[in-house]
Amino acid sequence: MGDSPLILTAQLPADLQGWATALRTEHFPPERNYLAAHVTLFHALPGFCEGEAIQHMRQLASEFAPVEGRIAGVMSLGGGTAIRLESEGMLRLRAMLAEHFHGLLTEQDQGGKRLHVTVQNKVSGRQAKALQAELTPQVEPRDFAFRGFGLHRYLGGPWELVDAVNFRGRARA
Repeated sequence: MGDSPLILTAQLPADLQGWATALRTEHFPPERNYLAAHVTLFHALPGFCEGEAIQHMRQLASEFAPVEGRIAGVMSLGGGTAIRLESEGMLRLRAMLAEHFHGLLTEQDQGGKRLHVTVQNKVSGRQAKALQAELTPQVEPRDFAFRGFGLHRYLGGPWELVDAVNFRGRARA
């Protein structure tokens, strides 16, 4: 277990989580759909830093209030479709986490981040474009607040929740 990569997510509010998970259930290839909808901040923190990751995300959650976000529309993933999110505050918190874990991040996790919720992946470009055309008029801009962080262990497809914390501080990210 200690060698399994860790995935750090930003937690959506319950109503948005339910809506996005329903879209994912409807459109994600069922043989690869092991997960509820999620917003990945880091794809593969090393398993050996589990305690440190828990401590750091709990510290940030204790300092910061729920982080403002916005649904910004539909996003192409090439062979998939996502709901595009905007949140300067969450990107600032992610940058703080990236600085803390500097030297441990994979190439994928070192780069810039486009916040999104994947609702379809690993399909043909034609299928992805069709879903994007279908969803674009349905996905309206909307404000929300991220409620916290989740830390998960990657198990070769499914994830195991390690810890989850809600924002409860006063500072704005």
